[in-house]
Amino acid sequence: MTDAWIVGGAVRDELLGRPVRDVDLALADDPEPAARALAAHLRAPVFRLSEAFGAWRVVDDAGGRVWDLSPLQGETIEEDLGRRDFTVNAMARPVELSAAPNLSGGQLLDPLGGRADLEAGTLRVLGPGAYEGDSLRPLRLARFASELGFAPDAETERLTRVAAPRVVEAAGERIFAELRRLVIADGVLDGLALADRLGLLRAVLPELADLHEVEQSQYHHLDVYGHTLEVLVAQIDLEGRLDELFGADAARLRAVLAQPLAHELTRGQALRFGALLHDVGKPATRAVRPGGRITFMRHDSVGERMVRDVCRRLRTSARFSRFLEALTRHHLVLGFLVHERPLGRRDVYRYLMRTAPVEVEVTLLSCADRLATRGRKADEATAAHLALARELMSAALDWREHGPPRLPVRGDDLVREVGVEPGPELGSLLAELAEATYAGEVATPEQAFELARRLRQ
Repeated sequence: MTDAWIVGGAVRDELLGRPVRDVDLALADDPEPAARALAAHLRAPVFRLSEAFGAWRVVDDAGGRVWDLSPLQGETIEEDLGRRDFTVNAMARPVELSAAPNLSGGQLLDPLGGRADLEAGTLRVLGPGAYEGDSLRPLRLARFASELGFAPDAETERLTRVAAPRVVEAAGERIFAELRRLVIADGVLDGLALADRLGLLRAVLPELADLHEVEQSQYHHLDVYGHTLEVLVAQIDLEGRLDELFGADAARLRAVLAQPLAHELTRGQALRFGALLHDVGKPATRAVRPGGRITFMRHDSVGERMVRDVCRRLRTSARFSRFLEALTRHHLVLGFLVHERPLGRRDVYRYLMRTAPVEVEVTLLSCADRLATRGRKADEATAAHLALARELMSAALDWREHGPPRLPVRGDDLVREVGVEPGPELGSLLAELAEATYAGEVATPEQAFELARRLRQ
């Protein structure tokens, strides 16, 4: 039977009692026969993962696991483990491949002290060569810190700080994959703090690192970087307070946030990226007015373009990029409406039209942004903002479910009955009729024609 070992994260997670969904197998011989045999046993699809490295993948949807089978990196399993990144990932268990391997079976191979570091909660890199072999590995340190709650030893911190600038040599999609896991982890704040301290954040998200020491107005109690982290904290906190803040609408909101968006992220998880990037346009737009007032005029639109550039650099999907761009562009809209209360139905319609297709998510993000702003008159402003957000969230959820109002007439009806010619005027009339329909002012074709004639006059 082929010599094979379970290696890396699967061993680590099994020892920690964490769910094991991705299983890496290292084989002394060609992995293809073993991969096909495992796929046949599991009745799962199998395909070549990498021709260059001879890797194969078996996707067991029924069992909820992905199995990656690769040749040993070296002559022996000990050599293979010595070429990995951190000691906690450099352990193995021998297995038989006649059936689905037993993850906890077989004697633990731990030549580099991984189990002791696991028990101590320590992340220890396997020397400078570990980072030289793969420029992405320093960023993985921050990701592991966020997922496992572990901390690096002093030498690992030193080596990571030296290697951090080279992380950008990795492919953008690989960098984003690490950032994605870091941001959705329970320990995201610890992971970001470590990434910031060691220069990793400066390397992969300089737009975020540039928010340090950007002073804000009297309505803020922190610089832009500190405020951004507090928005993230508030966003995470809101995930567990939907019933408290949105009452009867909480269940509908929770369902929207649970919907898949892109890159195996739900819409709610992607909102964490929105929290991190919503103010990246502030450094470029900061100004001090006569009298010392600090402003950031147009930081929403400038930030939108910067977010697009970030997503292009990280090679994210267009769907994900558009989502973050829209959040950044519209995160101020609700706050400006607070001063115009009470809102009429036409005001609500304009808000929904302007913020679609993120009308639900940006309403929630604006709440996190407001909760993280604790300067002058903060309590009064927050109460007013949350009250309006509850009102608009209900309308936004209805809009998400049913879409814009259905007009009682079509464009060709207006051409025939009102005499308007196809063109900009017709488009303007249809837009006015849609707003009037949402406001309940128009319900029948006759009412629509009458309003259209009045508008033309």
